[in-house]
Amino acid sequence: MTVSRARTVLLLAFLVIVWGINWPLSKLALNYSPPLLFAGIRTFLGGLFLLFFALPRIKTLRIKETWHFYVISAFLNIIIFNGLQTIGLGYVPAGLFSAIVFIEPVLLGIFCWIWLGESMYGLKIIGLILGFAGVAIISAGGFTGEISALGIILALGSALGWGLGTVYVKMIGDSVDSIWMVTFQLIIGGIFLICAGSSVESWSSIEWSLPFITNLFFLAVFVVAFGWLAFFTLVGSGEASKIGAFTFLVPLISIISSSIMLQEPITLNLFIGFLLIVSSIIFVNIKLKSQRIQTQMEIK
Repeated sequence: MTVSRARTVLLLAFLVIVWGINWPLSKLALNYSPPLLFAGIRTFLGGLFLLFFALPRIKTLRIKETWHFYVISAFLNIIIFNGLQTIGLGYVPAGLFSAIVFIEPVLLGIFCWIWLGESMYGLKIIGLILGFAGVAIISAGGFTGEISALGIILALGSALGWGLGTVYVKMIGDSVDSIWMVTFQLIIGGIFLICAGSSVESWSSIEWSLPFITNLFFLAVFVVAFGWLAFFTLVGSGEASKIGAFTFLVPLISIISSSIMLQEPITLNLFIGFLLIVSSIIFVNIKLKSQRIQTQMEIK
């Protein structure tokens, strides 16, 4: 799948913004609903929304041949990533949890090097490290309070699921239709989370007020449905590790939007972290002339 430079920039900007504001909006939504049920409902609704776009492409589904691709993708990207994330936030501060989860681009760079044959060179390694350092500094305010070993394990598991899920989708990209892949991933994962939530949470605890319904609709359509579709469109069109590096910007947008929506303070850490994140993106996307020549020789 080839995506023009202009469309790539637009998709990246959209993805970083909607995934960034996802955090404060989700935090507001949790005032009206238990976490697992909320995660399951918004994921399932996102899948149903994409179903309208997928149905006209029904001939590309080939469910008998591809059903296992959808199940594995849902397990890694939705059940593991979203599920462990939702549970883990109850054990450690949100800032610490976010910093650990966003080690994912670092893991993704390593996974893409191992399984996809993407190049790994000094500048890229430095960039990935700088990006994680930037996220850690921005999230430093969350390093207060009691830290649970279980919470840290859940955060690492969430990052691992996301990294493996992204590489897996990149590997099977030529075998499945991209819209059907995202649609089934969301529907399968959403149903699982709803069932899990129903077993430990109460539906009567959900307050179906206008603010919650509006928030839920926005998150389901733009953050979940279009967000995941944009992410995997970008991953399928270029080096997954480079696209992953831009997700380092998500916590930055999250903190800025949280300061506006939730009146959370903006600190000096934000500006230092921002500089490291920008440096990360530059380093990851720079390829020296010698490395370009080597890559071209390998292709030939």
